[in-house]
Amino acid sequence: MQKVELLSPAGNMKSLKMAIKCGCDAVYISGKDYGARKFADNFTMEEIEEATRYSHLYGVKLYVTINTLIEEDDIDLVLTYISNLYEFGVDALIVQDLGLISIIRHRFPNIQIHVSTGAHNCSNECLEFLDGLGVKRVVLARELSISEISKLDTTLELEVFIHGALCVSYSGQCLMSSYLFGRSGNKGECSQPCRFCYDIYEDDEMVISNKYVLSMKDLCIGNNIKSLLDMGISSLKIEGRMKSCYYVGYVTKFYRMLIDKYYNNEELSFTEEEYNNLLVLYN
Repeated sequence: MQKVELLSPAGNMKSLKMAIKCGCDAVYISGKDYGARKFADNFTMEEIEEATRYSHLYGVKLYVTINTLIEEDDIDLVLTYISNLYEFGVDALIVQDLGLISIIRHRFPNIQIHVSTGAHNCSNECLEFLDGLGVKRVVLARELSISEISKLDTTLELEVFIHGALCVSYSGQCLMSSYLFGRSGNKGECSQPCRFCYDIYEDDEMVISNKYVLSMKDLCIGNNIKSLLDMGISSLKIEGRMKSCYYVGYVTKFYRMLIDKYYNNEELSFTEEEYNNLLVLYN
């Protein structure tokens, strides 16, 4: 049986080292451009090269996100960027733009491509199409239920988010930030208007005042992780490139514990204190 990969986020070098120290199998990061979390610290080219060497020293894989939509005027710059990543020896690129995926497959046939959740990967038809593009792995849409995931039939590797923030919209389809503030989520600039307080009116009468009516609770799959492990999911992914190194470290350690218990045929249990720590970490 191939063990599942535990994939942790890193918005800076400190978080990357914390994730590795706490037991991740792979880390995903972004450069200063083309990443869906533009307002994280992110990595310079020199830091990406250092991060690749450091990760490989500990037997950890490093993935780099290019998970924004790419305009035609940016293609040459993006391809130069990818060429540098290839020279550094990064293990895979996480890409949203389908046109860019096609170009990468022709220009850099040896680079592994993981299709970002932003491409809204939600059905067998999607997976069949992406398989035809020659990708290695698909990051499933976050809104899929465990039942829906179990019905997917593909030879592609599947990656599933298990912890962290959720988007109120279908993955990669929200235009609210772009429409209201001119900051596109598909360019990594989401202003997160779904996290704001709102008043709700019905027939000119206020029915809800100053509430977080669009903000979703964070995902936490600790109680259901066995279902995903039994399915043979390839990678379990933690969200959080804009969160602190302490958040990254503790959440990584928590799921490392559960995954190791699974493969040791132990009960997948955790204490109330361990769970409460997850609840308060972000704050």
